[in-house]
Amino acid sequence: METLQRLYPIGIQTFSEIREKNYLYIDKTEYVYRMTHFAKYVFLSRPRRFGKSLLTSTLHSYFSGRKDLFQGLAMERLEKDWTEYPVLHFDMSMAKHVDKERLERLLDFMLSDYERTFGLDTTAGDANLRLTRLIKCAYEKTGRQVVVLIDEYDAPLLDVVHEKENLGVLRNIMRNFYSPLKACDPYLKYVFLTGITKFSQLSIFSELNNIKNISMDEPYAAICGITEDEMLTQMKEDMERLAAKLNIPSEEVLLKLKENYDGYHFTYPSPDIYNPFSLLNAFADGKFGSYWFGSGTPTYLIKMLEKFGVEPSEVGGKTAAVEDFDAPTETMSSITPLLYQSGYITIKDYDSELGLYTLDIPNKEVRVGLMRSLLPYYVSTPTEKTNTMVAYLSRDIRNDDMDSALRRLQTFLSTIPYCDNTRYEGHYQQMFYIIFSLLGSFVDIEVRTPRGRVDVVLRTKTTLYVMELKLDKTAGEAMEQINLKNYPERFALCGLPVVKVAINFDSERCTIGEWIIEK
Repeated sequence: METLQRLYPIGIQTFSEIREKNYLYIDKTEYVYRMTHFAKYVFLSRPRRFGKSLLTSTLHSYFSGRKDLFQGLAMERLEKDWTEYPVLHFDMSMAKHVDKERLERLLDFMLSDYERTFGLDTTAGDANLRLTRLIKCAYEKTGRQVVVLIDEYDAPLLDVVHEKENLGVLRNIMRNFYSPLKACDPYLKYVFLTGITKFSQLSIFSELNNIKNISMDEPYAAICGITEDEMLTQMKEDMERLAAKLNIPSEEVLLKLKENYDGYHFTYPSPDIYNPFSLLNAFADGKFGSYWFGSGTPTYLIKMLEKFGVEPSEVGGKTAAVEDFDAPTETMSSITPLLYQSGYITIKDYDSELGLYTLDIPNKEVRVGLMRSLLPYYVSTPTEKTNTMVAYLSRDIRNDDMDSALRRLQTFLSTIPYCDNTRYEGHYQQMFYIIFSLLGSFVDIEVRTPRGRVDVVLRTKTTLYVMELKLDKTAGEAMEQINLKNYPERFALCGLPVVKVAINFDSERCTIGEWIIEK
């Protein structure tokens, strides 16, 4: 009999624990079988919290011959032999925020653990010599080839990607450590590495030139994350339970889940993929929260946006050739590869004739989360004060009281301490862009910033607002702009009354000057 309370494996990345304790498991074992029978050296890159560690752990159980854990899964009908191989599994995520000494100590700790297992005396030699010795010894003792699994191989390097000197030092240590993976080829059965970024041929992978990168291979598009099909079949009850809890029809639950957590594509064409971490959390909590961002905003991302001079409004909406976003992290000449590999933008379309991909922010959760973390760089008041203002602002707008909303915004902006970089026009646009993007938690929204003005379209249940923002002009000029663009006609299809809102921003007073609202 199924228990009433569904067990969600939130934060649990060990396959055996999920299976033994009967947690919800979305069956990915067919991919595991396929992946282990088509190449010997395999690399997969996916954003954080996308199930890479669970996948690595599934491989660990599979190669350890744990047939019992695969009952009722696709693997049960695919695998006949269930040979037990020696497995060396290194989780490099423990090596975040480390310096040279700590990284060396950590490798020493991981190696000595395995050396004891195989009855070797632990020595303090070079990590690569010890790994070579370990692989050969495991092979000799068991009479079987060795499986090496390396989870988050790039974790030690990601934090220092913006520090030239440190990056070089740590990269050398890691390159040395990984070098036996090529030298020990005859003793190896299978090698699998996961990571977020693709550090290039120049560095770590120069050793492993025979590695197969499956990150953008169509057969593996859904190897991590949860597809819409998987959700509709394997999580049907969960959706029904959520609908009952929130007292909304199940079609609406699907729309909300889609809008918040869906939208990832790691190749084209690809099924729609949901962020598994956010999805499970939403089901467990019974609400549509912001989970992926809550689990940590990478500081390296904010630093890199700054380094490349990327404005918040420029994060999405890019077209690029595959070399431009599947590029090695150390040699990148724009922030696109980092945004793509970290999951802040994803593939939305592909033009096969031009070989160009369209990249954009995957969903509402990422957009709102990203803007929240960028907010402090544009608005120097405490974040909770801004979040409270945004919530009230959204209530005014949902109550169709745009006048109060703008008055609230005017008061709020006039309390922000004066800061030097507000003299350039772009600063205001970005500030508005962020504040209006944050409204996206509450209302449907589209914000654009052609140079010189901001153009916002807000949709509530009853009204469509089209807004134009000018700097140091007049509200009248902003209204002319709206009429010129013939907005009302463009949006006639949505069937809602269109309200025009023209705003002028006064840079002397650092806040909204005047506005006109026309129905």
